[in-house]
Amino acid sequence: MSWKRIWTMFKARNYEFFRDKAAFGWNFLFPFLIIAGFGLVFGNRDFSDFKVGAFPATTKLVSFADSTLPEEFQTNKHLNFIGFASLEKGLDELRHHKIDFLVRLDSPTRQYWVLETSPKGYLVERIFLTTFIPDKARYGERVAVPGTEIRYIDWLFPGILGMNMMFSALWGVGFVIVRYRKNGVLKRLKATPLTAFEYLTAQAMSRFFLLIFTLAIVWFGSDLLFSFRVAGSYLTLFFVFTLGSLSLTSVGILLASRGISEEFASGALNFISWPMMFLSEVWFSLEGAPQWIKNFSEILPLTQLLHAARRVMNDGATLADVSGECLFLAVFTAGCLCLAAFLFSWNE
Repeated sequence: MSWKRIWTMFKARNYEFFRDKAAFGWNFLFPFLIIAGFGLVFGNRDFSDFKVGAFPATTKLVSFADSTLPEEFQTNKHLNFIGFASLEKGLDELRHHKIDFLVRLDSPTRQYWVLETSPKGYLVERIFLTTFIPDKARYGERVAVPGTEIRYIDWLFPGILGMNMMFSALWGVGFVIVRYRKNGVLKRLKATPLTAFEYLTAQAMSRFFLLIFTLAIVWFGSDLLFSFRVAGSYLTLFFVFTLGSLSLTSVGILLASRGISEEFASGALNFISWPMMFLSEVWFSLEGAPQWIKNFSEILPLTQLLHAARRVMNDGATLADVSGECLFLAVFTAGCLCLAAFLFSWNE
């Protein structure tokens, strides 16, 4: 094995990436757009806030000046009130699940509407009805749970980073190698002293460097906007993302080891990436999902990466605490790379 040849291929791939302004810019811009969008939409509110429609109201901002609603209901911090000028508009939004509950502000009977099939509507109705019960003692003793509140965007941020790394790793390696094979570039490289192991090593090193480079830029840029909290060690978090980037890159290399067309590569990469995006808890938790879905998600490398990253960021986990996830990622990476080197073909 020649490190000189690996270094040459490493530099060549990096030059190609940085000269492609479209791909280079999108790798940085896409995560910022998603994070900024969630920040603007939800602000300091939780993603799971209940939306309560109220009418009649001349604007979206609800005024409770002449309202007959209980004060406790009006000031509930988990209820987001949205004003509607007419009952018809409010009912239309309710039927389409754009709001969870609809209440009339000026009704002496405190009239309200709720969808019978809406779980969130049922919960808001329970909140609404309990505000009329003067004696709360019979519901038991209230005990406040101490601890620092974790914002939804703090929980979401590792998922956005992991998703960006996944797409960059799969398409940046798998799609590129297949394109090289189709265009005859790999056939020309076969005539050189370069070996398949050296070539794949250079591709993996290049993609790892680019993933960590873009991760650092996106991290610090987003942190300036939203001040993310990291309860654990930055060094442990860096180690977790290092193993995660290598495992995702190894998947791209494995898929590209025998791919012969860009169409096949695109379909295969989508087949791998979409389950990870929806079953690896990028956007939402799988708590309450069927057990077989949770079991399947555990064998996905992105799931293990996000579990470890969130435990370090939000719970202050140490390297020993996430050793199980790290071991899985290391073994998964080694297995994919060995299998890719065995299956790799220079020709179509």
